[in-house]
Amino acid sequence: MNTVALLPMKAHSSRVKNKNFRTFAGKPLFQWILDTLTGLEEIDQVVINTDAREVLRAHGLEESDRVLIRDRKPELCGDEVSMNLVLADDVENISAESYLMTHTTNPLLSRATVRKALHRFHEGKKVGEGDSLFTVNRYQTRFYREEGEPVNHDPDNLIPTQDLEPWYEENSCLYLFSAESFSKTGARIGESPLFFETPALESVDIDTEVEWHHAEVLALSRLMFESHASFSE
Repeated sequence: MNTVALLPMKAHSSRVKNKNFRTFAGKPLFQWILDTLTGLEEIDQVVINTDAREVLRAHGLEESDRVLIRDRKPELCGDEVSMNLVLADDVENISAESYLMTHTTNPLLSRATVRKALHRFHEGKKVGEGDSLFTVNRYQTRFYREEGEPVNHDPDNLIPTQDLEPWYEENSCLYLFSAESFSKTGARIGESPLFFETPALESVDIDTEVEWHHAEVLALSRLMFESHASFSE
């Protein structure tokens, strides 16, 4: 296969109870990103590595030609297990030219953004620019250490924030890599990764209740906008 999407999904969530399966803006949280991935013709298959097959079945998800559910090995279950170990098991057992990894906790990622990231990754590989890609948030603002020491600016020589050196935050929304790049680092980020900025309104990663409510407001706003646009047509 050309591109396989890896969507790991565990039953337990420590900070937001039943997060992956809880109703989010009208449907289970996992269904949002799954619908996005299966709606992209560039993605051949979505692989869900999980310890919650029965929970998924209870929510109406069964295997199909586009969705493969893999039962997570017991030794890979638990909150302390590195995600790279889970991904390594998928890469070892599912052959593909490229792997796209994302989370159920990134429900606002759009098909257009995922498609652009795929294009950037493949074009970069073609010209030898990068062996992997991950999404980032871009900041041009003044940062301080906990003790009050400025990090990226001089308080005695203030310049406009738009002229500050950009800083980039890994936002955990999306990763692209190959089996070769993964084997070199044992991680989803290879030796020469590309940065890909995601739109601010799509970059929410749900780890807390506050982030859940923030993301749900954005999702409901999007649904309202899409419904209004459809009605206007």
